[in-house]
Amino acid sequence: MCPAPVPENTQRGFIIPIGGGEDRERERQIHRRFVDMSGGAQADIIVIPTASQLDETGPDYHRIFSDLGAGKVEYLPIARRADCDNPQFAEMLDRATGIFMTGGNQLRLSTIIGGTLVAQKIRRRNAAGIPVAGTSAGASIMSEHMVAGGPSNSSPAEGNISLAPGMGLTNAVIIDQHFTQRNRLGRLLTASSYNPFLIGLGVDEDTAAFIGPDNVFEVVGSGTVTVVDASQLTHSSMWDASAGEALSLLGLRIDVLGQGCRYDLTARQAYPPDEHAHFCSLPVSGD
Repeated sequence: MCPAPVPENTQRGFIIPIGGGEDRERERQIHRRFVDMSGGAQADIIVIPTASQLDETGPDYHRIFSDLGAGKVEYLPIARRADCDNPQFAEMLDRATGIFMTGGNQLRLSTIIGGTLVAQKIRRRNAAGIPVAGTSAGASIMSEHMVAGGPSNSSPAEGNISLAPGMGLTNAVIIDQHFTQRNRLGRLLTASSYNPFLIGLGVDEDTAAFIGPDNVFEVVGSGTVTVVDASQLTHSSMWDASAGEALSLLGLRIDVLGQGCRYDLTARQAYPPDEHAHFCSLPVSGD
């Protein structure tokens, strides 16, 4: 039998990057798992819709999580940096059992909340065992190094990706979203070439990587998570490439993981759904 969800003040909480475009009306399996691990009927979920400039984003996720049985759902109307100093928002985050960052523009999100009390609270709550999920822009900002932009449908080339500081919930990966749908493999390969220590995660739409406190993640959703491991590179031309020049990257390892597959970020090892008996399954509604 799997253990109960991690209690506060023991291990860090789950980090859940979602590739955007998630199913919000039918099965909603990603949202359902997030609600369950946030406490279900006892959940106190805080939504941060800052990346979006649409007025309906906060209320939309309020409806989704409430419909799935979350005990309490609120969203923070943060539109400028001064809003991040609101002591009421800090208090709400202090009692949250789950935090969700919506999609939109990741640079808008990072420039408004980066380095503020709100960002500090999110990191501290995650370190205390609280799950933090983010979709699209909310997924990109989770890592220490954030994908800020770059062309889709391109080969790996010098300068075809721009990076910015992220929130730093993890320093093991760099995350790109809408991955297969927008053909972003080239820019993720370029990001991996900058520092082969980082594992590149390309997350498809309606797909999430539920990264546990043991740095093992499970894929949930209808698409795939593409894992780029550059740690065994035997040759990279990045260091002397001219602006816009195509890159040579030899010795890369790429794994493509579908529903139920697992990946150990520490061991850099992938497991199919039927070969991870030593891992605990994630909580699902009704278990």
